Amino acid sequence: MTNPLNEYAHNLSRRQFFGHMTGSLSAAVGVSALSQLMDPGSALPLSDPTGGALGQPHHQPRARRVIYLHMMGGPSHLDLFDYKPQLRAEAKKDLRKMPGIYNNQRITGMTSGQSALPLVPSAFEFRRHENRADGVWISELMPHTASIAKELCFVHSVHTEAINHEPGVTFMQTGSQIPGRPSFGAWLNYGLGRANQDLPAFVVLISQGIGNMQTLSDRLWGSGFLPSEHQGVRFRGGKNPVLFLRNPEGVSPSDRRRMVDAVAELNQREFHRSHDQEVRTRIAQAETAYRMQMSVPDLVDLSDESEETLEMYGPDVRKPGTFAANCLLARRLAERDVRFIQLYHRGWDAHGNLPRDIRGQSRQTDQPQAALIRDLARRGLLEDTLVIWGAEFGRTAYCQGNYNEKNYGRDHHPRCFTMWFAGGGIRPGITHGKTDPYGYNVVDNPVHVHDLHATLLHLLGIDHERLIYRYQGRRYRLTDVKGNVVRALMA
Repeated sequence: MTNPLNEYAHNLSRRQFFGHMTGSLSAAVGVSALSQLMDPGSALPLSDPTGGALGQPHHQPRARRVIYLHMMGGPSHLDLFDYKPQLRAEAKKDLRKMPGIYNNQRITGMTSGQSALPLVPSAFEFRRHENRADGVWISELMPHTASIAKELCFVHSVHTEAINHEPGVTFMQTGSQIPGRPSFGAWLNYGLGRANQDLPAFVVLISQGIGNMQTLSDRLWGSGFLPSEHQGVRFRGGKNPVLFLRNPEGVSPSDRRRMVDAVAELNQREFHRSHDQEVRTRIAQAETAYRMQMSVPDLVDLSDESEETLEMYGPDVRKPGTFAANCLLARRLAERDVRFIQLYHRGWDAHGNLPRDIRGQSRQTDQPQAALIRDLARRGLLEDTLVIWGAEFGRTAYCQGNYNEKNYGRDHHPRCFTMWFAGGGIRPGITHGKTDPYGYNVVDNPVHVHDLHATLLHLLGIDHERLIYRYQGRRYRLTDVKGNVVRALMA
């Protein structure tokens, strides 16, 4: 393993060292940098020639890559995957008056002023699926997902402290409710590097759903305090996912190559002068952009996909930017060894008209996400691709606003919600964790966000306590100072 102090000293002349140390602020920065480098456990080595700071995983990985399907806004677990017939038996009861359930817990300002919090049952039928030993119950809204239930691991006991969207999705994606931390994909890119030099290691795809659209900030796939080369690259919807792929008229590929090489040489001289790691980032990004001119057109050209495959993903697959098209693109990215593929599907924030909106959302997502699992499996990719489905939180067992069984809304609910996982070392066909008869509190095997991150990193060959980056005198990691690996989820 490269000694960071030796590398730093190799790159830094005596004159530059004392130049950096002049002035009180520069001295403080210099001392901080030296203290980091002299503490062998304080930081990972500088960029490894293979691209990853770890050099190699801490242990044998079960997964090589991740496809993360984030349902932005918080789908109702009570209307999709966590069957609670007790809600119908006790419909209209005021949750506040039910001992041992509500317990004066923190709720959002959208329902805290209601005179009552009436329990509301799901408007949808659930069916028990005997193709699994646990006979999992799945809503009629997700028939395609139900058909692949034997491949899925459902976790009903995920919980978080975040009660609103911005801190909630920030927590789920970065391990902190406070903006500014690196995203999960950036941590993975930093630690393991890229397996395909022609495409970014971290790609983000966004689709528009039906209902309330929560804001998506670029920082959700940002690199935070990690070098910016590790941030996600968002592909646009439409026919041109990446702008400026074609050379301007009159510029040949060889002209472009010479220009990239010339700029890289100038940037390399600047790096030797300043030792600014962001200069290296610019060199790497320019090279990736050049390679993408040839790799991206091939990536998005679906002419090599069979009609059977396209039909499997559903009618929207031919419309760029839809969830179906993004699921197929995710599979194509996975088979090209892109490390982290993040899909956001917006519109799940159902405070009112939930039955109407969730029907539309499910029509958009159910068939494509099931097709993605099938497609990965038949191509031999599911075994080492970790697929994640979930959101920032769930929805309440009580009704937001006036009680109406046919047209109800549900508020944000962080105390328990459902996620499912497939492939990449996940134990298929099981249900982990349990909620109370109302789907309001976890009663068995709780899984916190930090536990989730620790487990996912473990499947990728990383000890979450050892993937560390020192910044401003503190040693940071995705799981902060918490997190336990949930081994019951592993095959």
